[in-house]
Amino acid sequence: MAESRNRPYHEQVDIENTVRLRRLISELPPFVRDFFRGIEQTTSSRTRIAYAYDLRIFFHYLMENYEEFAQIGLENLTPSHLERLKPADLEQYMEYLKYYHKDEEEHLNQNRGIMRKISSLKAFYNYFYRREVITYNPAALIDLPRDYEKPIIRLDADEIALLLDHVEQGDHLTKQQKNFHEKTRIRDLAILTLLLGTGIRVSECVGIDLNDLDFKNGGLKIHRKGGKEVILYFGDEVEEALLNYLDERTSILPCEGHEDALFLSLQRKRISVRSVEKLVKKYTQSVTALKHITPHKLRSTYGTQLYQETGDIYLVADVLGHSDVNTTRKHYAAIEDNKRRQARNKVRLRREEPREEADENR
Repeated sequence: MAESRNRPYHEQVDIENTVRLRRLISELPPFVRDFFRGIEQTTSSRTRIAYAYDLRIFFHYLMENYEEFAQIGLENLTPSHLERLKPADLEQYMEYLKYYHKDEEEHLNQNRGIMRKISSLKAFYNYFYRREVITYNPAALIDLPRDYEKPIIRLDADEIALLLDHVEQGDHLTKQQKNFHEKTRIRDLAILTLLLGTGIRVSECVGIDLNDLDFKNGGLKIHRKGGKEVILYFGDEVEEALLNYLDERTSILPCEGHEDALFLSLQRKRISVRSVEKLVKKYTQSVTALKHITPHKLRSTYGTQLYQETGDIYLVADVLGHSDVNTTRKHYAAIEDNKRRQARNKVRLRREEPREEADENR
């Protein structure tokens, strides 16, 4: 990603997302622009892009399956046309989302994917309904598909130690991977130690600049989703891994526009989100065959450890950047339930008498 010398990484990402969003909106009915202008102050650029993709699927479905809409044409659709649809029509759309063809590709959606797309549609309809642009809201009359909660997948303490050992040694890698490992070992260890030791998102990790580090206070400045700037703190293990990488980093001449980036690729550019996802997959495959580990699972691993150590759900929510503590509580409800179970005999209602004394009193 080419970067401006004077533009922070997160601002550059927002600009690129804005350009991408404009392209997507151009493929939708003109009135849809009002919706995206209306939600701009309350959503991130990535969220708006997700909405645009979801709405593009919806309008494609209408053009393909409703002759009256096809005759009107995508560019001539108005909010009033949305009122012609009934709840049964939207339920049929939900059925369509399970499996469909678009651009000569097959698309499959499980309940979670369908739920997200229908949630986008509900938000879309609700926007125009609340502003009295439409008087009938069929999307409000349909239920979201049931979302079965999946257990949170995380690494246990032994798996964490094994993972970091594998990154250091590289014994489990293929011959080709070992060639790259010799060049990236210290960097990869710093990245994985940072993810496991702070719980930051991959997008936050790749956006770190050299001047975002404060070793005097053990602090790290990151930009959360939506552009919020926060300071997190790291421990001794993270500090050691970062300092080792910085020693190596000083000998690398970054490409123009990437001088400020902390983590660099072999091409001497700021490392990408996709590259971090691939390196996590590469190292974790040999650690556990039963767990599909992604960077988000490393985030869950940190959140679990922090909650087990502190028991403070509000602290965990704050460190992980959850805007709603209920999101955090839902994720770690199983741990809370286990704590409650362990505490069931902590409070005694009656003092127990010694067995011999109790026998004498009978």
